[in-house]
Amino acid sequence: MNPVIVIPTYWSEGEESHDVREVGTYDHATPISKPVPELQTCLESLEQVRGVLRVIILLVAPPNCADAARARVNGICLSHPNLNPLIIGNREAKVVENAIHVVAPKMEGETVSLRGYGAIRNMGLVVSAILGHDIVVFMDDDEVALDENFLIDGVYGLGLLTRQDLPVSAKTGYFFDRNDSCYADESLTRWCDKFWSKRSEFNSWMEGAQRSTRISRSNYVCGGCFALYADAFCHVAFDPYITRGEDLDYLFNLRMNGLDVWFDNQWAVRHLPPKSPSRASRFLQDVYRWTYEVEKLDVANHRIGLRPITPESLQPYPAPWIGSEVHRRIFLTSLLRSIAGPEREEYFHIWLHARGEARAWARRMRENYLAFQTYWPGMMSALWCNEPLANAILESGTPIVPRRRKRRRRRREEPQNNRDGQQ
Repeated sequence: MNPVIVIPTYWSEGEESHDVREVGTYDHATPISKPVPELQTCLESLEQVRGVLRVIILLVAPPNCADAARARVNGICLSHPNLNPLIIGNREAKVVENAIHVVAPKMEGETVSLRGYGAIRNMGLVVSAILGHDIVVFMDDDEVALDENFLIDGVYGLGLLTRQDLPVSAKTGYFFDRNDSCYADESLTRWCDKFWSKRSEFNSWMEGAQRSTRISRSNYVCGGCFALYADAFCHVAFDPYITRGEDLDYLFNLRMNGLDVWFDNQWAVRHLPPKSPSRASRFLQDVYRWTYEVEKLDVANHRIGLRPITPESLQPYPAPWIGSEVHRRIFLTSLLRSIAGPEREEYFHIWLHARGEARAWARRMRENYLAFQTYWPGMMSALWCNEPLANAILESGTPIVPRRRKRRRRRREEPQNNRDGQQ
């Protein structure tokens, strides 16, 4: 086994407010000036973990602060040389994208890039394949490993068969919150969230998974505690078109291609997320996400050669979110939140305009992933263990000590003694 840990990390110039009506924003980004960034805490926790061969950092930052973010992440990585960190920023991503264009010239769009949750995950998979890593373990930068066996537990069972002779090619753990709980807090549900809360459904599923055997079939994916074997990630890609929730969506993608995600109730991390800047912004991403998911699965379920994904097969969670019922939930939640609570104007805009725009967008995009997926296995096969590419990425992405500018020494001029008779 040759595992690698992949960590996407998102940066911004400062505590910038973004347009909550913009689709495609990230949940949170680390300000460059933050004294102790989440990435620093995450890497510190990995110092105690046994068996870490390499950590790949996927650096996502807007153009206005890309260089500053690179410098900050470079400094953080230099303080953890034992983790053998590798930074994949814009330079390295360009190398990868050029190579993909050569092996798959007809593939369109930003399907493997540092832009968009699914495309970013795909970048991690492609770089891992180029370097010859047969196991990819995803973490998020706002999570920490709990003990030295994090990686050992992560690779446990991967590549083996269950008692029913089913391959364990993808495996998820779960996370503990700040209160040491792996369950969602149902007391936080407000009356205007009645139709949008997933807490009771999720908790019902989690309770069953925790009581089951160590490895059981999963209806859930924790994207920051997720391990993939090569026969899964070289065969199935993340969806680069989904606005968020690319981890759970990957479970659907695997199932429709004949594979499953398995749940390990003895593998976990601690989740320490910063405060979300806007609930309305996140809700808008979810409106697009679930609307797209319903359209995409409807197309896939009628495609010959793909295994159907039905709500009945995903009870109790996330069954209610992948059927037509989700449109009613969006309608009622956006309406109720426009009546009570903060950001009422933004929720009213979603109720009046954005939900219709999301459905139109989803209908346009619903077949794109299936078209992209046809290129993925051949592309990954062509890039696997590509030595020239690997050398180029390693040379460019390995953290380096910044060069110090040499200061020119000023010559001290000796005072001339002009007294008469002295030479």
